[in-house]
Amino acid sequence: MPERTLVLLRHAKSDWEGRQADLDRPLAARGLRQAPRAGARLAGLIHRIDLALVSPAVRARETWDLVAAELPEVPPTRIDDRVYAATAGQLLAVVLALPDEAHSVVLVGHNPGFEDLAARLTGTEVALPTSALAVIAWDGSWTSAGRSEGILLASGR
Repeated sequence: MPERTLVLLRHAKSDWEGRQADLDRPLAARGLRQAPRAGARLAGLIHRIDLALVSPAVRARETWDLVAAELPEVPPTRIDDRVYAATAGQLLAVVLALPDEAHSVVLVGHNPGFEDLAARLTGTEVALPTSALAVIAWDGSWTSAGRSEGILLASGR
């Protein structure tokens, strides 16, 4: 069993109809249907999640609420400004700073940073359309992320 598991969960489809600022865009009707399916898939893939870090964007927070409702146990959740509109390098810094006691962590956020981070950690191109996830595992601590190639255990919707 790998020592660390990172789940990158892209937010579900957001609503572009309103005139909200990017940070304030809610989920679209399609996103409201997508997110619970992503939650059911996540529940089937990961038995225990120790921590969830969620972008402060409304669409990411709404996605996580719907995903978490499908999990057998909701992990401790933190809204983390560093995840919003982050580059792969900025996201890697978040991963490197994760607490040692957390062995399985979900990040809920955005592209292109998530796809770029998945590629950086696994050496594989990973498509993350809305509500898709990538499950990446490796042996070692969080601080070894990016130094040794992670294993892509699952991806997609």
